[in-house]
Amino acid sequence: MVPTPVGNLGDMTYRGVEVLKSVDLILAEDTRTSRVLMQHYGITTPLQSYHIFNEHQTVAGLVERLLAGTTIAVVTDAGTPGISDPGFLLVREAVKAGIEVECLPGATAFVPALIDSGLPCDRFVFLGFLPHKKGRQTALRELADEQRTMIIYESPYRLVKLLEELSEVVGSERRVSVSREISKLHAETARGTVEDVLTHFKQKEVKGEIVVILSGKE
Repeated sequence: MVPTPVGNLGDMTYRGVEVLKSVDLILAEDTRTSRVLMQHYGITTPLQSYHIFNEHQTVAGLVERLLAGTTIAVVTDAGTPGISDPGFLLVREAVKAGIEVECLPGATAFVPALIDSGLPCDRFVFLGFLPHKKGRQTALRELADEQRTMIIYESPYRLVKLLEELSEVVGSERRVSVSREISKLHAETARGTVEDVLTHFKQKEVKGEIVVILSGKE
């Protein structure tokens, strides 16, 4: 499992490049996105598509190939495989089959967003993407009494709606930090109350991957 940069290509580790060059096959969430990274580092290892829409159908065949001696690396479009991205299913089945699995240390979006937020990071809970429809209201209500710092992933198209929902559920004065385009040229972190940050993002077009850091209940 090889983490890839969430923004700046320079964030790739030396060891990550070495592994991608040495394996027999690279499973990529989007081969077009991953090919840019591979070309940048001169990696010519074959790529195969592996994403949430085909992982259940392909996992048995991949485990068979691993058992037969094929070495495989898994990458996603950005960050660490398995963190709100494909990877967990293959790891689970590989472990069941007695196959050695190793995840390299490396980039993941929520760590820099958490540190940059200025909110307590000694105890936190990672929530990933909240449900879009079924179960969303229940998930939102559970945030109100959570005392740990909360980490939420969100689409730029739904960020304003999420902040409006948070204002209703946890209150407009709760502290929040929103990071986007982490490690890229136009990286931004907006901090303040939910009301402050909501006003900020209502006044602009929101782009890039979003990490929301919400303070816990005092």
